[in-house]
Amino acid sequence: MNHFTDPDSLWIENRTYDEIAVGDTATLLRTLRHEDIHMFAIMSGDINPAHVDAEYARSSIFTEVIAHGMWGGALISTLLGTQFPGPGTIYVDQTLHFSRPVRVGDTVTVTVRCDRKFDHNKHMILDCVCINQHGEKVIHGTAEVLAPSDKVRLVKTELPEFRLSDTRKTRFERLMQITHGLTPISMAVAHPCDAESLRGALLARDRGLIVPTLVGPEAKIRRLAEEFGMDLGDCRIVDTPHSHASAERAVALCRAGECEALMKGSLHTDELVSEVIRKDTGLRTARRMSHVFVMDVPTYPRLMLITDAAINVAPTLLEKADIVQNAIDLAHILHIPEPKVALLAAVETVNPAMPSTIDAAALCKMADRGQIRGGLLDGPLAFDNAISAAAALTKGIRSVVAGQADILVVPDIESGNMLAKQMEYLAEALAAGIVLGARVPFVLTSRADSAETRTTSTAIAVVMAHAKRNAVTRGDA
Repeated sequence: MNHFTDPDSLWIENRTYDEIAVGDTATLLRTLRHEDIHMFAIMSGDINPAHVDAEYARSSIFTEVIAHGMWGGALISTLLGTQFPGPGTIYVDQTLHFSRPVRVGDTVTVTVRCDRKFDHNKHMILDCVCINQHGEKVIHGTAEVLAPSDKVRLVKTELPEFRLSDTRKTRFERLMQITHGLTPISMAVAHPCDAESLRGALLARDRGLIVPTLVGPEAKIRRLAEEFGMDLGDCRIVDTPHSHASAERAVALCRAGECEALMKGSLHTDELVSEVIRKDTGLRTARRMSHVFVMDVPTYPRLMLITDAAINVAPTLLEKADIVQNAIDLAHILHIPEPKVALLAAVETVNPAMPSTIDAAALCKMADRGQIRGGLLDGPLAFDNAISAAAALTKGIRSVVAGQADILVVPDIESGNMLAKQMEYLAEALAAGIVLGARVPFVLTSRADSAETRTTSTAIAVVMAHAKRNAVTRGDA
């Protein structure tokens, strides 16, 4: 009796009708992963909660998520189509009986045996059995196939890489967990006069993040809410005639302590920032203000903080020192105890013709001397070296930062803005934008940003405001 197994080779080869004798068998082994269940559900559209909803599955007779029955059936089909008989096989009939569930982690051995052959039409009957690692039969049945007459030996087709990632909603909810257990904060929303900025503020309210004070033309805000079916509830509205007055009044509310945080609405960034940075009436501190994008990138295993991509156009060395320290302080608030800071440039070596490389080297020395505290700095680093350990290894870079950076410090606003937008629009990053170094957290997002982005940004502000409250209580502020 001949026995054929799944060959680990570059070739796929069939067995013709004449080459197979009654009693010949072939086997295939496969271990079930969570990803297999999800991919099968995506492919088939079968989202039966017994397979994809762990909470529901716990209440079922199986007490946990199990594979779709036809996942095992697909393994039989795989064996028939690729090995035994292989390419050229045509399915005629299949019967299956399901004896036991297949659970995540189970290793299934699929065995197909030729029981009968019919010379007049080249059909054969195959016995099909799937057995788990405990020797228990989980699926059994029979298949009738038209076996190939012509010999085929081909190079295996290389399929594109397929990677499952969490849905955007899942990643959004995970990021929102940073506010778990925190009470709402008071927030002034400057000129929320388009649908997304108003919806973002109200969504943050409904999530229990903020108690919003809407600063802008009251009649316009109420018309907008009515048009888009948004419930203003008992929101406080501070009536102003135009966007400039909205910016001035919202900043004044924060400066007076009536609001703990500030959110940009539909007005232009420069219009609000100019009020924030006024010496006598703004929200400046001794620290240089800077912006940080907090990003959840599906292809990166940790939060990515990019700074500064919105406030400082061409920062000096000392301004960069504040930018770095601001980002490190935020990382601590986000429970990253010793953030790894990559100081980006086009190259990873110091070049006098490239000022960003000299600044990066100087910032590293400032950290060595205690002028920047709380993080691990390295630079200059090119972007690939900062986020890819393989790229760093190829270039011979030995660094605790390379390949695992938490914070990316860009040379200027142009490179930072382009990098952040690329992450968001090409890499499906979930982004939050926040300004640091002011008296209060300042949610600064693009006018094109969605309500979701505004809400995640608000979550960062809530965590910052509570950290400030705790610092005051401890006497640190």
